[in-house]
Amino acid sequence: MKKFQPQPGFVVQAYRFALDPNAAQEHALRSHCGAARAAYNWAVGWVEASWWQRRAEASYGVPEEALTPWRPWSLPALRKAFNEAKHTDPRFCGWWEDNSKEAYSTGLANAAAAFDNYAKSKRGARKGRAVGMPRFKSKRKARLACRFTTGTIRVDTDGRHVTLPRLGTLRVHEPTGKLLDRVQAGTARILSATVRHERGRWFVSFQTEVKRDVVRVTRPDTAVGIDLGIKTLAVMADNTGEIRSAPNPGHYDRARKQLRRASRVVSRRQGPDRRTGQQPSRRWEKANAQRNKVHHRVANLREDALHKLTTAVAAEYGTVVVEDLNVTGMLKNRRLARRIADAGFGEIRRQLDYKTRQRHATRTIVANRWYPSSKTCSGCGAVKAKLPLHIRTYECDACHLVLDRDDNAALNLAALAAALTGTGVAGDPDAVKASKPRGADQKTRATRTRREASAGRAGGATLPHQRREEARDRTHAGALTLW
Repeated sequence: MKKFQPQPGFVVQAYRFALDPNAAQEHALRSHCGAARAAYNWAVGWVEASWWQRRAEASYGVPEEALTPWRPWSLPALRKAFNEAKHTDPRFCGWWEDNSKEAYSTGLANAAAAFDNYAKSKRGARKGRAVGMPRFKSKRKARLACRFTTGTIRVDTDGRHVTLPRLGTLRVHEPTGKLLDRVQAGTARILSATVRHERGRWFVSFQTEVKRDVVRVTRPDTAVGIDLGIKTLAVMADNTGEIRSAPNPGHYDRARKQLRRASRVVSRRQGPDRRTGQQPSRRWEKANAQRNKVHHRVANLREDALHKLTTAVAAEYGTVVVEDLNVTGMLKNRRLARRIADAGFGEIRRQLDYKTRQRHATRTIVANRWYPSSKTCSGCGAVKAKLPLHIRTYECDACHLVLDRDDNAALNLAALAAALTGTGVAGDPDAVKASKPRGADQKTRATRTRREASAGRAGGATLPHQRREEARDRTHAGALTLW
């Protein structure tokens, strides 16, 4: 599917509203989402059937030119094959006409994207972790979602209803005035709508093309460095020396006592058992709904707090410097995983990215993962060889600066903006990209070992491990990434 490109002066923005469907409408919503899942599973099975057939034929010695042809996985090819199979396939006979065609297009588009990601990952053209072959979606675990791109998609003029293809008019839980006013004024155009069930509620998200004027930030000439943590969620230090901090709300820790009580009630009820086919009792379903309600409230509170924090930062500073944290690796620490997941480090960076870029036209600088922001002295630039995590106060051995560890890291991150532009001002035309500010390296060794010193005295010979480190430095040459 071709990616939509907004017109000059317009940005693509989503407006999400909670729905209040009745029993019949909720049944129709679940039917559409189930149809999308069924179409996805059909596409995965249809494409992979040719793969397994070719493998079986090759095991019998069939030559390459005589093997079964590969089945294409592009969206037009999947649509054509599905339209031919839906009349005869027993999995769709008798009920496929009950849903909109957009439900099946949603599943086919997701399958095409999954195969594209797998192919790109296999040939090394996709960043991130390796992506495996697409797998079938389980009826119990699959997320309920369906996207509508054609048909009647509108926000009704009363501000309390929306209209979607085949589903009809649905009542919304909250007023839609923020989108309706823009549509009526001609500054917004609805492109598509996606219904999704999450956190116990149905939501509709309108993807719109919105004319948005850039809002000037409060301090455009100021750069801020943000050091994320657990006890203190974010320590913000700007290039003027001002340091502020945002405490970690810890919504999950506050709700743990209530969750333990709710989980104890659920465990004492007759729950489902897939091995024996036992169905859950009404009391178990009621208790499980109460436990899920606590989880949903924690998620909503966390989302609200992160949005307030990132919105305030994006609206105040002209340059924001954040770290490239290995959140996946940090979650492997069993002692800190719960608090790291509750803090939402990755979500903070994602929100800062689009809020600074789309709403205020400012920039976000991402420091390299190996940049020693905590080990570097913000006063003289000296780098410590080691700084264990339990030491919360930074003491410089060169200039004897004593400072909180997080405050020192935030000041160093703010200094990276000046290393990139020379002034720290966003949009400086004399910007010069610094490859290794402050001599950042994956190993921040302050002193040489005895073997290295003797090798240097012997004529400057390079040891094998030094050559490996130099090659690795060339591979990770960029210490900064400008978004």
